[in-house]
Amino acid sequence: MAEQQTVTANKAPQQAWRPKHNKWAIALTVTLATFMEILDTSIANVSLPHIAGSLAATQDQATWILTSYLVSNAVVLPTSAYFSSIVGRKRFYMICVALFGISSFLCGIAPSLPLLLLFRVLQGIGGGGLAPSEQSILADTFEPAKRGQAFALYGLAVVTAPAIGPTLGGWITDNYDWRWIFFINIPVALVSLFLTNRLVEDPPHVVEDVKKARRGGFRMDFLGFGLVALAFGSLEVLLDKGQEDDWFGSHFIVLFFVLAVAGMAALLWWEIRAIRQKKRPILDLTLFKNRTFALSFLMMFVIGVVLYGTVVLIPLLLQNLMGYTAESAGMALSFGGIATMCCMPIVGILIGKVDARYLTAFGFLITAIALFYTSGLTLQMSFGYAAKLRVYQTLGLAFLFVPINTLSYTGVPMEKNNDVSGLINLARNIGGSAGTAIFTTMLARRSQVHQNFLSEHISHINPMLQPRLDGMAHQFALGGSSLVEASNQAIAQIYRAVQQQAALLAYLDVIQFFAIAALCMLPLVFLMKKHVGGAMGH
Repeated sequence: MAEQQTVTANKAPQQAWRPKHNKWAIALTVTLATFMEILDTSIANVSLPHIAGSLAATQDQATWILTSYLVSNAVVLPTSAYFSSIVGRKRFYMICVALFGISSFLCGIAPSLPLLLLFRVLQGIGGGGLAPSEQSILADTFEPAKRGQAFALYGLAVVTAPAIGPTLGGWITDNYDWRWIFFINIPVALVSLFLTNRLVEDPPHVVEDVKKARRGGFRMDFLGFGLVALAFGSLEVLLDKGQEDDWFGSHFIVLFFVLAVAGMAALLWWEIRAIRQKKRPILDLTLFKNRTFALSFLMMFVIGVVLYGTVVLIPLLLQNLMGYTAESAGMALSFGGIATMCCMPIVGILIGKVDARYLTAFGFLITAIALFYTSGLTLQMSFGYAAKLRVYQTLGLAFLFVPINTLSYTGVPMEKNNDVSGLINLARNIGGSAGTAIFTTMLARRSQVHQNFLSEHISHINPMLQPRLDGMAHQFALGGSSLVEASNQAIAQIYRAVQQQAALLAYLDVIQFFAIAALCMLPLVFLMKKHVGGAMGH
């Protein structure tokens, strides 16, 4: 009994702790850096051809600019809670912001591709520590009843940044220089450092963790960190380069697959061993005993797949098949960002009054319906129709991000908030890479399948083909072509039409796959614990 009273007495100050400064000012401060970091994961995409040309690199070499960032980002994401417990969360967060700002400047002045890749790795290390720290800061700053509203503000950055990134990157590159996509981070980082230093503070449980580490003569788990780097770094390379190198047809991809599997197995063994020996694990796998957290992790992974997969899919469809410019295609996405901005505050208010599971189920249902509806698009659709489709998709995402983030903390002690944030952000990050990999792979494979099917109907026994070819050849002949040239031009145009239709059908297959993935999450929602405001049930 005495021991139980002592535990209760120790937890009471943590539960009663509130920051000295205005909590919404703190939320805006950390959201600023979130927006900056997530924007950087997508802003460089459309600038790759310009960067490659400027640095005398090939297009394939330039894609490592994206991969290097994602790899280092994925390594740091799950380890952020570990480092926060050593040096303090505020200090770790400010180190990450400073590293992100400095490396952004170095990326902007990089004279060669190898140096740019090195600086992108540093930038990914800094960026990887931001999102988990920010989310755990919000979880500690706001009481459970208000946490949903804070996550709604945070969600605006997470969902909107990847949508406007390609548009902003294209506009900066077209009107100024690709180096400015990195330079714009510097003032944001400076403002973030100033505000964080003035407003953010570590709660008692974080301060206590740091004191324990110092008193216990803390020793860095180099092997554990190395296994995290091996497992998640290899996985990120595998997902990012798989389709480009023909997956298991490439020895390079096979090597990284083996490294990822071996690294993951060794990491799980090492972390379970640390937990049994009551040491501080880098990844707190005991969280997965909590069914609500485990399902939140899975659902956030699916959100990453759908969110980032469609962010890549829609602009490519508009550019490759309908002739849109990169800026115009990005504009079609931006309307979805506006819809998200409008819905997030509403969801933040609702989550204090409605069971978060119902909001999550509604979000998955709306997302699935919107994607199935999108799978009926044609190449004759207008810009307005494309923008409307994106609005429908993002309405569902707004009802997913906030409730799932809120549910992930259900039944978790305050001292594990950092671990929850790190793993949930890891799920979204890996999900985003998986979504892009699924999209590019399915698009290539399904395009070939549909092209083969359509080509079977392009034969001399098809009664509709020859009159069509004759009519097209006649039009080309009237334009000045010889009879042989006109015939070849007609055949080439038919072939281009087949390729275009095959590509469109492949895009629709991918969209339907994403819709089914969202729909499969629906029954799992009700296996989670009930959560209304700060209350939870079984």
